Amino acid sequence: MYGDPAEIREILTELGDTWAVVGLSSNQSRAAYRVAEVLQRYGKRIVPVHPKAETVHGEQGYASLSDIPFAVDVVDVFVNSELAGQVADEAVAIGAKAVWFQLGVVDEAAYERTRGAGLAMVMNHCPAIEIPRLA
Repeated sequence: MYGDPAEIREILTELGDTWAVVGLSSNQSRAAYRVAEVLQRYGKRIVPVHPKAETVHGEQGYASLSDIPFAVDVVDVFVNSELAGQVADEAVAIGAKAVWFQLGVVDEAAYERTRGAGLAMVMNHCPAIEIPRLA
């Protein structure tokens, strides 16, 4: 239900190439750092979103989704499940096309709200695992 293969394919291939990665910092030991690197390898523009607003993988960071001064297609969420719903609501507010909750991030109410707002959504999956399968 939260990772329909057709929806995964649509998000990765059709909904756009600008991915805001919430929770991405310059900490190389974190999963967000490695996943963002894979997304870049597959042609996605990553936008780090972290309170420190660090530049990561050569891309300017922003403290919040609302600080990003251009359109974002997909919001990739690397925060814990308790905070993820708020991020999904922010993704709706900025006009994103899709929200992707990483492995271990599940918020069923946020899923329903986000889908109800017309966005595509995947939960408890990793785009760095899914995108090579499409090649």
